[in-house]
Amino acid sequence: MNSSTSLEPVDSFDYVIFGATGDLTMRKLLPALYRRFAEGQVPADSRIVGTARSPLDDEGYRERARQALHEHVRADELIDATVNRFLRMVHYVSLNGAESTGNWEGLKSLLVSNAAADRVRVFYLATAPDLYGDIARNVAEKGLRSESSRIVLEKPIGTDLETARKVNEGVGRYFPEGSIFRIDHYLGKEAVQNIIALRFANPMLERMWDRDSIEYVQITAAETVGLEGRGGYYDGSGALRDMIQNHLLQVLTVVAMERPVSLDADALRDEKVRVLKSLKPLDRDNLRANVARGQYVQGTAGGKPVPAYREELPGETPSNTETFVALKAEIDNARWRGVPFYLRSGKRMPEKLTEVVVQFRAGEPGLFGEARPGSRLVIRVQPNESVTLPLFVKHPGDSFGLDEVDALSRLGEPGRIRYRDSYEGLMLDAVKGSPALFVRKDETEAAWQWVTPILEGWREDENGPDTYEAGTWGPDSARELLRQAGHQWVEDIAA
Repeated sequence: MNSSTSLEPVDSFDYVIFGATGDLTMRKLLPALYRRFAEGQVPADSRIVGTARSPLDDEGYRERARQALHEHVRADELIDATVNRFLRMVHYVSLNGAESTGNWEGLKSLLVSNAAADRVRVFYLATAPDLYGDIARNVAEKGLRSESSRIVLEKPIGTDLETARKVNEGVGRYFPEGSIFRIDHYLGKEAVQNIIALRFANPMLERMWDRDSIEYVQITAAETVGLEGRGGYYDGSGALRDMIQNHLLQVLTVVAMERPVSLDADALRDEKVRVLKSLKPLDRDNLRANVARGQYVQGTAGGKPVPAYREELPGETPSNTETFVALKAEIDNARWRGVPFYLRSGKRMPEKLTEVVVQFRAGEPGLFGEARPGSRLVIRVQPNESVTLPLFVKHPGDSFGLDEVDALSRLGEPGRIRYRDSYEGLMLDAVKGSPALFVRKDETEAAWQWVTPILEGWREDENGPDTYEAGTWGPDSARELLRQAGHQWVEDIAA
């Protein structure tokens, strides 16, 4: 299952990026490939071919790529000679990938030239998902797909169960499932992968990882930013589609899955699918008791006043799109029955973090007097990836007083080891044909099958989302969601 983060080089490849002038390519994809090239994993005769509608030539696109590297790669990682060698790998073909007309012959002549004709080709679709089927069809019909080709699909895969199936069917007509790599960059994060090691490499934790020992689990992905110019996309998506359906449900499956028979891709993904299919349904009948949604209004972020969500939209659109979701998920199986999994994601939160909190049950009164509160395992995914577990130890001295200490493990050495961006490993895993950290078709559809009834219930709810001030932890309804079970969000416990 290991993501490609060792220094072992991959074989030479061609990476074709559709949507090559977009934000994702400039902010994530090109910097990821540059870093892997700088650390020796990418052979210099590999090629990165950008395609988009913009009328650029190679040099024009290379200049944009150079600017992107300077904006999104740390200065100490940018060595002029290395950047120049990397940019010699970069090419550009002006092309609308969703249309059958255009300069497909130019792209084909570049890819099938000389000895590169039989090397691995990765087609990365960094475009709107409703174009995926058309691009896949054109790649196949124009003779660009080879036996060793893969196609990478960015999220979102559709906007509900029906559209997700259409995307999967559209791409699946031209590429076999084994060649389709649906990317969820959270699976590329070291701390998310480390959950598997924590659970299954530590017998103590593995034996305690069930309803008898765990009271509840919280999974949070909080952002301090607002729309950042993405209002057109985000207002048609919202927090449930943008974060919960993919990223946080993927984290939930890693936390909750049964021990796989191996670390092979299908063994891991089989267990994740079983979790998704065991989720108790949320629909219009139980929505209010299990889901809170909110939208931020004016408030303070980073010590500065910030506008309301609607004020950030073009023309101050009167939108009911949620910028915050908190929900209680329950897994109906023997291991987890009765244990709530609280999932939460929002914009304009007080701090940027992604973490998993596993609350163990309190002990019984005993030798040391009153019952001790249950330990709280905290897996920090970002920033400053770490694992903490408080333990009670004897206070120095003659009496048996107790102190609480944190067993802390940082995933790496801050300042000495660079935390690799999740795209770095995933992009090269696609080259290697290693699908373990990608999402299978049935996973995508199982997640949408659970989320779509929530969306349908909201459409029938005339009240819309609750409001919360920017710079706070969401509406009070999110706290009430836990209060009714006698629980609190972790920041309220610490207050």
